[in-house]
Amino acid sequence: MNKDKRQKAETLYLILGSLFITSLVTSNLIFQKFFTWSPFGIYTFELSVGIIAYPITFLVTDIISEVYGRKRANRLVKAGVFASAFALLIVVISTNATATEWSPINDGTFKQVFGFTFVAVGASLAAYLLAQFLDVQIFHFWKRLTKGKHLWLRNNFSTFASQLVDTVTVLFLLCSFEVIEWDLFGILLLNGYLFKVMFALVDTPIIYAAVYFIRKHFGLKGEGAEIG
Repeated sequence: MNKDKRQKAETLYLILGSLFITSLVTSNLIFQKFFTWSPFGIYTFELSVGIIAYPITFLVTDIISEVYGRKRANRLVKAGVFASAFALLIVVISTNATATEWSPINDGTFKQVFGFTFVAVGASLAAYLLAQFLDVQIFHFWKRLTKGKHLWLRNNFSTFASQLVDTVTVLFLLCSFEVIEWDLFGILLLNGYLFKVMFALVDTPIIYAAVYFIRKHFGLKGEGAEIG
């Protein structure tokens, strides 16, 4: 790969990484709002709005794992940990800063919105570390087993397993710290996991298209070829 294409490949990696980190941090900050969603009236989901952005993180890591390799994917996961911890620090400092009398948002309202952020980020980081590293490991296990073929298989198998671990872990911790009542554990687990499985199935053609165009643009020949 020539120098110009190498620079473009690094720029693309940076863009994908930015999308990944933004989705991760945003999902942790907005998680306290819940909504209902009834696709085609078949089933009514009760979900945190944080789940809207979070599955994108797995989509991005699968694309990076496929095109850039395991090391680059793991590097991005570590960057996500740092970004989440730094966002938490900013929230803690902002929460302890006394609001002025004329501030549109007073201390009480701010704490009500961000009061559980510390617990949420802690729970999310624990679940995130387990799930993301598991996602990358399973993805590359199936990639080796299938000799770089059947992208749909490793994409879905890795996501199904990692998202189950993620959903169970984060809900267990949130219920343990009394952010969410235990009575809601079962329904939120079912709703959250079903939503993530649906997203994984929907994002499969997206991954195929993204990987195809990236490989074509950078002249990578053969399924399983990576940017070295």
